[in-house]
Amino acid sequence: MTILILCLFSALLLPLLAKAPVAFSMAKLGGYNNYHPREQQSKLTGFGARALAAHQNAFESVILFAPAVILALATGNTQQSILVLAVVHVVSRVLYNILYLLNMGLLRSVIWAIATFCSFAIVFQCMP
Repeated sequence: MTILILCLFSALLLPLLAKAPVAFSMAKLGGYNNYHPREQQSKLTGFGARALAAHQNAFESVILFAPAVILALATGNTQQSILVLAVVHVVSRVLYNILYLLNMGLLRSVIWAIATFCSFAIVFQCMP
């Protein structure tokens, strides 16, 4: 159970950590505009635009993963296979972010599919 909670905590932190490259890119674009950050983000290109997309996608991933883990915890389904799926999800999401920043689209998409599959597989294993 501890592994599931740690994976959930990690997944919740990933969008916040993914913000660092966005903030770095914004700072290079005339300084971080804390009054209109979304307007400034819309002007990002290249690395900065990819960083922003990775940051936003991290939030989208949490929408699938968090309920899956909460379902597993609520139903007492904490068997080894669910723990492995949760760890694979988190590792995949870290790799996904790195690959997004490195502009490696095809491999990034494969990793995205693996992470997404893990979330659905956790839910599936909780079904009676």
